[in-house]
Amino acid sequence: MEAKIYNQKGISAGTITLPPKIFAAKWRADLVHQVIEGMRSNKRAGTADTKDRGEVRGGGKKPWKQKGTGRARHGSSRSPIWVGGGVTHGPLSEKNYKRKISKKMRVQALFSVLSKKMKDSEILFVDSLSLPEVKTKKAVEVMKNLSKASGFKPLASSKKPRVLTALYERNEKTEKSFRNLPQLQIIFLKNLNPLDVLKCQYLLIENPKESIKFLESRG
Repeated sequence: MEAKIYNQKGISAGTITLPPKIFAAKWRADLVHQVIEGMRSNKRAGTADTKDRGEVRGGGKKPWKQKGTGRARHGSSRSPIWVGGGVTHGPLSEKNYKRKISKKMRVQALFSVLSKKMKDSEILFVDSLSLPEVKTKKAVEVMKNLSKASGFKPLASSKKPRVLTALYERNEKTEKSFRNLPQLQIIFLKNLNPLDVLKCQYLLIENPKESIKFLESRG
């Protein structure tokens, strides 16, 4: 299984052999769903907290006398059926949303998602995205070249993040140049995960030879 590698000018710079276990794995919807829901749950702060009728301030005095008014009887203005009253069965900060996701599950889910992206022709390999200086204009030019070469129009123009760009290593000039483009979401390869990959339509992988070696070491 081979794929083309492009340079910043959008010209083919060779090919790379892709390992089947990463880019030709079986689509496992159940596993991917379990891992993604676990990741979303682990991101929850768990700070939402409500007060029940015993914790809300006020309401100590009976609103009106029990009989003779013609109205329904009430013992407190902080009852859950009153405006400003307590909340029944509301969220509490003591609830723990954390879910355990094993390393093997996370890796297999990532490989399954990468394989689906590869099958749908939504992965592009670029030899390098390094720039000599911080220049957003240069970054725009690079994305336009890549979009023409690959046929991925969203690489060049989109108002929403549709392209996940996986950088192999930290490069301040590259990060600052490309992060201003609205169609891109920047991530480092070591942090690549199924949730971010599925959020975007396309995946752009820099330095594919070293990147694939790293992914193989994870599996």
